[in-house]
Amino acid sequence: MRFSSTLVVVLPALALAQEQVPLADKIKGWINRAQSYVSSAVPSVPSPMDAGAAKVAEHVEHVLTLDNWKSVLVANPSTTAAGPEDWMIYITGGNKTCYGVCGNATKAWNESVALLSASSTAPNFAILDCENEPLLCNSWAAGPPSIYYMSIPRPLVDQSSPAPTVRYIPLNRTSVTASDIVALSAKKTYQETEPYKGIWHPFNGLLAEYNLSLPIAYISWGLSKMPSWLPMIAISFLSRTFMSRRVQQPQRQGGAARPATN
Repeated sequence: MRFSSTLVVVLPALALAQEQVPLADKIKGWINRAQSYVSSAVPSVPSPMDAGAAKVAEHVEHVLTLDNWKSVLVANPSTTAAGPEDWMIYITGGNKTCYGVCGNATKAWNESVALLSASSTAPNFAILDCENEPLLCNSWAAGPPSIYYMSIPRPLVDQSSPAPTVRYIPLNRTSVTASDIVALSAKKTYQETEPYKGIWHPFNGLLAEYNLSLPIAYISWGLSKMPSWLPMIAISFLSRTFMSRRVQQPQRQGGAARPATN
């Protein structure tokens, strides 16, 4: 009874307080609540700036594949500029090759290409998607997200081609920005990375010289497709076979050394 009487007294007071709230504040509260419902129901839309940068990058960058990369990554003979021709190659991937976390690096790349392409001294741009071209990425031993900065010399008078200079520059998946990538060309910060001269050099590495890059790429790609449990089963099978042979060998030797009985 005391609770019901208290409720009877409180309800008119709450109603009176609600009536004293200005109508504008009520409408504002309803609008805010509706906006929260709509924002939670509608997926996020990329900003026009990001979409525009991606479109610019699509028009100026070359898509590298296993079949065309040797014909694409060459110095343009029609240009009269002296010195080598620079290429910036963005290596990216998807859920399998970049674990779905290349989005920030791709956004930074698109913005940097949009900015650099307006310069007369801009390098050439190319993109290598390891999700679509796993063999090419394996033949280069390159993983996303990263940039291969290449300086490709022009053919000499005798039509010989000096070896290109390549620099492999990994990118931080979460913290890389467009200004970091722009600085590689505009401020020549790529020179802070030593040129790569190992066996995986795409042009004149040991594997490339002996045409072993692609066969090894197939092996690496095949191993990556192998289930994680298969190597364990193979190792277990080989170890049991080896141990059984070691146990049987002394038994055979002991049987052969046993003297004959009358």
